[in-house]
Amino acid sequence: MIDVDLVLAIAHHLAVFTLVGLFAAEFALLRPGLSARGVSQLARVDAAYGGIAGVVIIIGILRVIFGTVGWEYYVGNHAFWGKMGAFLVMGLLAIPPTMAIRRWVKAGEGVADYLPPADEVSRNRRFLHLQAGVLLLIPIFAAMMARGYGN
Repeated sequence: MIDVDLVLAIAHHLAVFTLVGLFAAEFALLRPGLSARGVSQLARVDAAYGGIAGVVIIIGILRVIFGTVGWEYYVGNHAFWGKMGAFLVMGLLAIPPTMAIRRWVKAGEGVADYLPPADEVSRNRRFLHLQAGVLLLIPIFAAMMARGYGN
């Protein structure tokens, strides 16, 4: 017999670790002196980051619905809503860099020596710093939930 709760937990953890890895790659790539080649790499990483964020959400919803503890546990848990709020804030903070990266890709089409404006790179890097700070809250809330806090 397949333990659906275990499979969903494993899939959720793998997706979250992949998300954090992609975030780290984006953080490393989005820096001063970003080249046209770097913009191309950054665009691919950013697209994967958005895609895997969707996977995290889908698997998370499946865990809430089909997990062993039942949806009632999650709906009434303040730590769960803190975690969801932090994930939402991360998503909102990801929008400006994604939009900038798309502009840079378009501006750099056919321009071998294209460099995104340094002030835009710096401004969008700040969004990544903010995301990193909010990201720290997610495992804190998850640990609280795992220990029954928040009810």
